[in-house]
Amino acid sequence: FANRVRRGRIGLVAASGTGLQAVSSEIHNLGSGLSQAIGTGGRDLKAEVGAITALQAVELLGKDPATRVIVLVSKPPSPKVATQLLLAAQATGKQIVVNFIGFPPPGHKVGNIHFATSLVETAELAVHLATTVETSLLSPMRRTVEGYVRGLFSGGTLAYETVLGLTAVLDQLYTNIPIRPDQKLDDLTRSQGHTIIDMGEDEFTQGRLHPMMDNDLRLRRLRQETADPEVGFILLDVVLGEGAHPNPAAELRPAIAEAVQAGKKVITIVVGTDEDPQDLNGQIEQLAAAGATVFSSTNEAVDYIFNRLPAPESSVPPVSPAAFGGSLAAINVGLESFYESIKGQGGTAVQVEWRPPAGGNEKLMAILAKMKQKD
Repeated sequence: FANRVRRGRIGLVAASGTGLQAVSSEIHNLGSGLSQAIGTGGRDLKAEVGAITALQAVELLGKDPATRVIVLVSKPPSPKVATQLLLAAQATGKQIVVNFIGFPPPGHKVGNIHFATSLVETAELAVHLATTVETSLLSPMRRTVEGYVRGLFSGGTLAYETVLGLTAVLDQLYTNIPIRPDQKLDDLTRSQGHTIIDMGEDEFTQGRLHPMMDNDLRLRRLRQETADPEVGFILLDVVLGEGAHPNPAAELRPAIAEAVQAGKKVITIVVGTDEDPQDLNGQIEQLAAAGATVFSSTNEAVDYIFNRLPAPESSVPPVSPAAFGGSLAAINVGLESFYESIKGQGGTAVQVEWRPPAGGNEKLMAILAKMKQKD
């Protein structure tokens, strides 16, 4: 099933038949068009299948010079498979629009990936990007840092927002504030894989000051993560304002410098204003002098990490872009109307007659099934 649409710069990969039709039709109705529309089958993003077709399609569209924007649409996907596909799409360097039904988006945008929550919004985003994105952006992303992400937060909401953002782009994330049951960190004293910890939770603050006032426990954990050779990124929040530590950057600066010296990429999120008693600009300068990369929001920090994660190894056979240029022929089995549709559009097709066993009669089919069991 498909609709007749004009040619354009948008490539569509869909594990959803009517999703493909709705988005492609809306793109056409908005005055834009498609370079390719690839249907993968509704089960392609299930864990058992592993997005075999979608991964090939994304790689192919990534190499296709006629495709400026790639759109991904799917029925509820396996979270792990969805993450794998997002990383593969991000690695193309092209603008990506994603609508995974039932998959919690980490925000409106992470890196070059734009998340939509409806089919109409998916089409609108794709058309907008196809007409505004600069050609210079269409190059594969360079990944520069390998290793696990470890986040040590004093602010609970900042930690939650980071977990949500990274959940979509990391294979497996562990935390003491899990969004999904499989994210629960078993041992709070030891990180595993990618780990985000809210050190303002009760288990860390009983009998001691909150980390927004006292960084002692966080400094110990920071040095522990620095000593781990598998760690690539260390993420910290620095929250200013009334009641907070009078000079948190000065307290964190030596440990940050040690981490940077050890080859870790330290990212800090500074929350505050120029009227806060800690001196916002002074705090930023101290952190930067220690070697940290400083941002003012979790979105920026997640973007930064996402764009530097190592590219996933391809698990599917490569497909040459020449496949788009060659002539294609279809073998249609069964329903003749599909064959007629292909021929009516000038395509090449061969019709193969097929009828269901027993002519589709359920009683006769049940008898045949019993006879086969006896054999």
